[in-house]
Amino acid sequence: MKAFKIADVKDFMSKLLIGEVFDSFSFVEGSVTTYCTFNIDGLLRQEFFDTDVQTAMKEKHVVYASWKEIRPHYYSFIKGKRTPLSFKIVFQLSHYQTEQILKNAQLPISIDMVSGLFLNIQYKNNELLCTSGVSLKTFLPDKSLERHWDTVIPGFFKKNQIPFEEL
Repeated sequence: MKAFKIADVKDFMSKLLIGEVFDSFSFVEGSVTTYCTFNIDGLLRQEFFDTDVQTAMKEKHVVYASWKEIRPHYYSFIKGKRTPLSFKIVFQLSHYQTEQILKNAQLPISIDMVSGLFLNIQYKNNELLCTSGVSLKTFLPDKSLERHWDTVIPGFFKKNQIPFEEL
């Protein structure tokens, strides 16, 4: 796990809430504190969807809504004349993206061992911090996945012109 302080909060917020930079992430959960706190759970309720969609979701291992779907709603809580007191977002890579990370990095870890690769975003006291995280279904003494994920996040920031400082 590594932490990163975002240097240009305004630019980051634009990319997060208006742009499409983070749209491929799954939205696990988040909260926004303005005049009150709004909590949002990204877990998709299977029973809401018809059978064909449920089947497709199971085949693709879709558990959470995409940020692209949630972004307009989240933005509606944040927009306005006053800056939120705080907010947090927990992103996760999709099952397919996680498989690609494992394959491309040639890591000796099965997708069945990985619960998720996460990017946590937290805004508080006019500072924006991002942390990387890995959740495994079983203990592994090999930390190669964590080390690799900790290099993917700064690469993602650089690719998307997001200035940051590693903490």
